[in-house]
Amino acid sequence: MIKKQDRRLRVGVLGCGPIAQFAHLQSCVKAGNADLYAICDAAPDLLARMGATYEPQKMYADYDAMLADPELEAVIVATSDAYHVPMSIKALDAGKHVLCEKPIGTSVEEGEALALAVRRSGKVLQVGHMKRFDPALEAARDFVRDEMGEVLALKAWYCDSTHRYTNTDAIQPLPVTSKLAKKPTGNPKADLRQYFMLAHGSHLVDTARFLCGDIVAVRARLNEKFGAYCWFVETEFASGALGHLDLTVAVRMDWHEGFQLYGENGSVIARTFNPWYFRASEVEIFYEKTSTAHKPLGADGHFFRRQLEGLADTVLTGTPMRGANVEDGIASIRAMVAIARSVETGERVELASVSGAV
Repeated sequence: MIKKQDRRLRVGVLGCGPIAQFAHLQSCVKAGNADLYAICDAAPDLLARMGATYEPQKMYADYDAMLADPELEAVIVATSDAYHVPMSIKALDAGKHVLCEKPIGTSVEEGEALALAVRRSGKVLQVGHMKRFDPALEAARDFVRDEMGEVLALKAWYCDSTHRYTNTDAIQPLPVTSKLAKKPTGNPKADLRQYFMLAHGSHLVDTARFLCGDIVAVRARLNEKFGAYCWFVETEFASGALGHLDLTVAVRMDWHEGFQLYGENGSVIARTFNPWYFRASEVEIFYEKTSTAHKPLGADGHFFRRQLEGLADTVLTGTPMRGANVEDGIASIRAMVAIARSVETGERVELASVSGAV
């Protein structure tokens, strides 16, 4: 049990659907420096069920009413992708800090509009790239930053599995749903190329940037067969390192995610698990100088709670942000747009040149 601090961030969760139930509501309850102050959902039955379960201080059916509450300090935007930017901007303009689910938007222009709102508000916005709070990946990043020297190359893969729901249904409670839930216009899954890139590619791209810094150009190919999608992406980093990113949905095997990093003074090999296992990655850091390997345990694998605590630390104490900021979010969108354009043209695409939607 994590001890609650005396001063805690008062958080409201917008949206009580599956991602809120599986990740954010529990995170607010468990966080040492944050509280579940309020919840908001347009579906009255869902709002009542989640209110009875998690017992926030306030419950709202109207988002504007929640934002008008002077006691509310921060909002978690746990809605469909289409609502991420407008709901985040509303919160910022109301003087609230924001933790927004990834991706922050579906186009470069949306991301830039959000960045303007962040600067205008002076508030903290953190993007929900929760893998940055995997303690084993943090250890790998620290090694790359402090001891690896020059990075030669990264090979990273994110391969969803045909058996993922068999695995997760066994360990997760059934989500509470409502026929009155507010849904975006159109079906987000109508274009699977876009949907898989936004849902899964955003994780892969951000992990690559977390480890190796800015991506400046990509050259991508896509293979579609038997209902599976496989992107192979040649990646150029600003540092001069090269990368190969593999996004495959879905492999006919277990969940397959991880990376290999080759550097001047060592290497890193990592295996990452289905996030709903709440298990830190298995990471082996090899030190060339001593010819030894180190495997951090990373016992605390609740990435969603850890990312909320990171936001709260920044807001309450001024600690530098550990998570992804709005510029990181825009960089992820640019990378995904560049990958899409490269698939269409077969050409190398520089991230600085892209615009439009994924």
